[in-house]
Amino acid sequence: MVELSVQIKAIQEKLQLLLKQQQLLQKENQKLKKDLEKLQSEKLQKETDLQALIQQLETVKIGGSQWSASEKAIMEKRIDGYLKEIEKCLLLLNA
Repeated sequence: MVELSVQIKAIQEKLQLLLKQQQLLQKENQKLKKDLEKLQSEKLQKETDLQALIQQLETVKIGGSQWSASEKAIMEKRIDGYLKEIEKCLLLLNA
């Protein structure tokens, strides 16, 4: 009977230890979730900033007076593509 009592007490102690470990892991998990959210937010902000800088760079390139032949060809293709899209939209509006 004493042996059973000792075993139950040992099980209770192990259970208490597991509960403490679970609580610590839950706290750590919450902290990691907050850190992840913060990092994702920062990543999104940096991506937004990067897109803005890319647009500024393209604006500067467009405003530049000295373009190479390949840059001119790329820009002409891009403008032609935009014009085709605009024409498609106009046709859809007129239909």
